Amino acid sequence: MWLYAGITSLSFKYSNYKKVIVTKLKQRSQSAGNFLMTSYVFNERTSETLRHKSNVSENLKKISIHVPTHLRPANELDFGHYLAGLIDGDGHFSSASQLVIVFSELDASLAYFIKEKIGYGNVRKVKNKKAIILVISNRVGILKILNLINGKIRSENKLHQITKNILSNSYFTNLTNFTGNSDLDLNNYWLAGFSDADASFQIKLITRNNKTEVRLNFQIDQKRNDLLILIKTFLGGGIEKVKILIITILLVLVQLRKWLIILINFICFQVSMSIT
Repeated sequence: MWLYAGITSLSFKYSNYKKVIVTKLKQRSQSAGNFLMTSYVFNERTSETLRHKSNVSENLKKISIHVPTHLRPANELDFGHYLAGLIDGDGHFSSASQLVIVFSELDASLAYFIKEKIGYGNVRKVKNKKAIILVISNRVGILKILNLINGKIRSENKLHQITKNILSNSYFTNLTNFTGNSDLDLNNYWLAGFSDADASFQIKLITRNNKTEVRLNFQIDQKRNDLLILIKTFLGGGIEKVKILIITILLVLVQLRKWLIILINFICFQVSMSIT
């Protein structure tokens, strides 16, 4: 995501606290600089969409001097790490030898950017959902993707899909050295791609006993915990199971200041990353 150019969507989360004010920052234009801050007060274990009691808005100036400097990956190595992270987060290699990546409908520009970089694919609207998909089925396009993400994919599930549904095709028999990435170092664009697929930033004002505490969370929702453990090891934070088959990682970045520059440097694409 480009923090200075993306269109930020607004999603709602839940809280276990008696009384929580969740502040949402909504970027008002692609040129950045102006944000709308909205605060909601709600009760314990209650959806904010149902129980918010107050709504206060004010204009905020751009808060980061780093924002205007964000760039897309400058080379195929960086783009390959980003694409691998995006696929690990929301991609699927189907039995029809296709790659399907799901995007929010607000992220159409990113889907078309990926299509342009690969040179193949079709972008389609998902019926009755606020989502679009990029489908790449051309074998030349799939081969280009495999070369880009070779040695960079981290999900065992995605590696299994590639082996079973793609490399079993006779067209790809010459690609015999496809591997995943078991390196614990995430100091590259992989985390940016994975975050663009499944992450959100949350600014929470938690009021208890007439005192207000500000928390900045980085949250990733996943059904499997292998990659969450990897991210937790790298950034810190905690893993919490919030409902059946969903595992949530909460990274409180206010307490992880030394890692903020990593997120600033590498999470840089134009997507509707939720800032809640």
